[in-house]
Amino acid sequence: MAMKSKFAATPAKLSPFSQSVLRELGKRVAIGFPADGAGRQPEPGEPNPPTNAMLAYLNEYGAPDQNIPQRPFLVPGVESITKQAAERLKKGAIAAFSGDLSAPVKALNQVGLIGVAAVQERMTDGTFAPLAERTLAARRARGRTGEKPLIDSAQMRRAVTYAILNKGQGE
Repeated sequence: MAMKSKFAATPAKLSPFSQSVLRELGKRVAIGFPADGAGRQPEPGEPNPPTNAMLAYLNEYGAPDQNIPQRPFLVPGVESITKQAAERLKKGAIAAFSGDLSAPVKALNQVGLIGVAAVQERMTDGTFAPLAERTLAARRARGRTGEKPLIDSAQMRRAVTYAILNKGQGE
């Protein structure tokens, strides 16, 4: 769920400083998994492994036709930092209007780091539907003993990241 804020102004009527502030405030942070460049190390006998983004989507929303239950971790993880994020962004905006044009990006970076940590924590500590016996057997065959959903090789957990995007970018 995206957090939105609104501020309307006619840029042509603003000072160059105010235009710069609005440009900085138009940025946003995206927390999740990049669709490109997010490859995984293949398991033995797995020629084309799915990307972390694909696995994250599959786990977040499930696939009933494949008997994969929903195991939401990304959206709840991000939603869990809403108050913290709002406070950091508010401070960044106030600092920007006070002359510190780097404050909004610093605030977005802070929110990104907090968000990544929250999503990773949710993956590790969340309560999810248990793995099927078939999945557990496949893990054992690969020499793994863990029974925790979302945590097998930990590649997906390590791949959680954030990006700061300009207005309209990545939509």
